[in-house]
Amino acid sequence: MSTGKRYDNDYKIQAVKLAMEIGQTQAVKELGLSKSAITTWVRSARTGKLDMGDDSIAFTKPLSASERLVILERENKALKKEINELREKNEFLEEASAFFAASRQKYAKRKG
Repeated sequence: MSTGKRYDNDYKIQAVKLAMEIGQTQAVKELGLSKSAITTWVRSARTGKLDMGDDSIAFTKPLSASERLVILERENKALKKEINELREKNEFLEEASAFFAASRQKYAKRKG
């Protein structure tokens, strides 16, 4: 059962770095954390959920299928969001282009 204790991002990053240096079991003992907390934070760092910032770590173990799936789902979500934003911009530009084309035609008729 969870104790409800919350750790800030910097603490998690430092804990992950320590776990990668001395091993998760030893880090659990030194930090007084649960094994599941360290495991979750390491997994989050591996999949990009825990933003390591400039302190990126080279993980030696290859990603598991579930970790790859999490990464791909996040990338897919970001790409869908970008596609929607680009579609909205494209629609706006098409409308603006039609507006200015109509304006030019009115101006040309008055001039001509």
